[in-house]
Amino acid sequence: MFLSKKTILPAMTGLLLLTGGCVGSFDPETDATSPLAPRIQELVESHREYPRWADFPAAPTDLPQPAQVAANVQALNADSGALAGQVAKIDWTLDRDPTAFIESIRQRFDPVKMAPIGAQTPEEVEAFAAALRRRAASPPPIDRPRP
Repeated sequence: MFLSKKTILPAMTGLLLLTGGCVGSFDPETDATSPLAPRIQELVESHREYPRWADFPAAPTDLPQPAQVAANVQALNADSGALAGQVAKIDWTLDRDPTAFIESIRQRFDPVKMAPIGAQTPEEVEAFAAALRRRAASPPPIDRPRP
């Protein structure tokens, strides 16, 4: 711990020396021989005083009073309570027995079409792959008359 306290001052000094070289890069000089130098200097001079307080928008004057904001919040809270009461009155169908709900869904679908592919035999898989290969074959070339 004592050794680290001794190294803090040299480390900070080194850091300041390293970052001190960057000070000149924040105020660059424009190359006078550049064809864009007059335009660059004009832009720099026009923005030298920017931003000014006159450029900021004025403070709004039509803000509601704190009492009006409090009344609006109370009205929103009352509407929220009324909405919560209406939601509580809804007869939700998902609150019933989940197994009966799942069974009603199963009755709507054909279980054969929903079977996983793994239930097929290897011969059925190979026949399906052969049918896909036949469908993927390119058509024969078209004979074109030569000029």
